[in-house]
Amino acid sequence: MRSLLFATTGEQADAIRQRHVSATALLDAHLAQIARHNPALNAIVTLDEDGARARAKEADHAIARREAWGPLHGVPVTIKDSLETAGMRTTAGHPPLGTYVPAQDAPCVARLRAAGAIILGKTNLPELCIGPQSDNPLFGQASNPWDPSRTPGGSTGGGAAALASGMTSLTIGSDAGGSVRIPAHYCGVFGLKPTEHRVPFTGHIPELPGAPRGLRHLATLGPMARSIDDLELALRLIAGPDGHQWEVPPVPMEPVPRPTLSRLRLAWTDTLGGIPISADTRAALASLATNLAAAGAFVEQRTPDGFDFDAVWDACFRMFDAEISPSSPPDVAAEWTVRRYTDLLMTRDHQIAVVEAFLGSWDAWLLPVSAGPAFSHCPPGSPIPVDGQAEEYWRATAGLTFPFNLTGQPVVAVPLARSADGLPIGLQVVGPRWSEPRLLGIARAVSDLIAPLGPPPGY
Repeated sequence: MRSLLFATTGEQADAIRQRHVSATALLDAHLAQIARHNPALNAIVTLDEDGARARAKEADHAIARREAWGPLHGVPVTIKDSLETAGMRTTAGHPPLGTYVPAQDAPCVARLRAAGAIILGKTNLPELCIGPQSDNPLFGQASNPWDPSRTPGGSTGGGAAALASGMTSLTIGSDAGGSVRIPAHYCGVFGLKPTEHRVPFTGHIPELPGAPRGLRHLATLGPMARSIDDLELALRLIAGPDGHQWEVPPVPMEPVPRPTLSRLRLAWTDTLGGIPISADTRAALASLATNLAAAGAFVEQRTPDGFDFDAVWDACFRMFDAEISPSSPPDVAAEWTVRRYTDLLMTRDHQIAVVEAFLGSWDAWLLPVSAGPAFSHCPPGSPIPVDGQAEEYWRATAGLTFPFNLTGQPVVAVPLARSADGLPIGLQVVGPRWSEPRLLGIARAVSDLIAPLGPPPGY
């Protein structure tokens, strides 16, 4: 059963459909893994064991009747504790929401249930999803299964730790500055930040329940999984209009192609904005570029002409501040005028155009996720060591991910290598807006050149 715990979501679902394993047995294996490892990792903060067992029994009865609910029939999954789940506590790590139990599912969650998934529990995060470490006043800190003295990242850190340690097969998170990609990188799993507005953000905290909806850019929901195929499966299920968030268009998901490496043009860079990058990360990316070229791809070290990292970095923080302000105290909200916000949108539009024009000449853009592998638990804002040098907290963690929240391109995080300390190092694969099917195909072709990391030692 251990091998099935670390199988892909698709493989687990197929095993249930083929009656090689029951949904109840698969759930029991996950619950045993949680009992064994969650006390040290603190990745899952709310566990609905009774509800999951009842759902698993229903799934087995359905299979006995030769009925299948959908592509995730009987598969246990987890949800970030910022997405509303009907009848299950949803806190976003925020003490005033410590007993909040929503009456309804977020559309993303409802779509997973409709596809047959068993919602096993909720995963740890920083308070209100703000930060590259998953630590909050309600539940404390989550730890990284590759080294529990280190963070699994944030803000979907609990989900990444649960996935890497075999406690779930698929997890859904949110990403407003790297919150799917950073934990995927730190924990050695795959992650997807879809194009802005590909997936409805309805039912996510922030904003607080009942507060005005201000966060209309930057943030999106995305899956983390053990394979590109699972990312594709999850995206097909959760994407599309929901009748509430009207910015989400009915953009179809085309079939994911299988491109030939020899026909791909790939740009890469090992940093942006002068952010110091660890030697291990640089070496892993350079080695990948060499291997891609040897496989026939046209590979060149390039960044977009006109890409202004400092302007993008500043605009990311100002955009978040502006759009959260409707939920802020009046003196904070009053700082924003229509003119100031419009100027910010114009900066954003220009940088979107710069990146889109660049990607018009390249099939994808490859770059690191963060300055280095997972760092040791520390107070928020502390300098982050990169090869022995202290670097600024936010730039070292989210400096390479934030830009694509402002410009909205889809990004796949792919496990790339291990550091000298044995820690995962990830890769960002960036494509044009609305190009998820082709981007996932390219990410699969790239990842096929990379040796799998496997589970963390001891799991």
